Amino acid sequence: MRFLLNVIWLVLGGLWLALGYVLFGIIACIFIVTIPFGVASFRMAKYAFWPFGKAIVAKPSAGVGSGLANVIWFIVAGLWLAISHVTTAIAQAVTIVGIPLAVANLKMIPVTCFPFGKQIVDSDSIPPGQRPLHSI
Repeated sequence: MRFLLNVIWLVLGGLWLALGYVLFGIIACIFIVTIPFGVASFRMAKYAFWPFGKAIVAKPSAGVGSGLANVIWFIVAGLWLAISHVTTAIAQAVTIVGIPLAVANLKMIPVTCFPFGKQIVDSDSIPPGQRPLHSI
């Protein structure tokens, strides 16, 4: 079922969302100081490309630097990527098949806005004692 949902997701918006993340990742990697933002963007592109069966968990080693990076990320890229998620969700919600995809799209917005201090794992391999922040 996950495979089928991921294929439908890919066709109905996942590819364009992932390309948006890749574009920002390439721009961020041009400057040496923003390479961590590019790496985060590429990680999110992989998640936006094939999200079903994945979960977001808190990274235990996250600290103050992650919080500061999240603020910068939100201003530079997070808000714009969240707007692309909302627009895609609206377009997906027009069809009955797209409604679950639109809900999944909206569930991705918190990690889109604040990706630092979180990690993307397979839903089946969540570390013991950790509760997922959300999963699709």
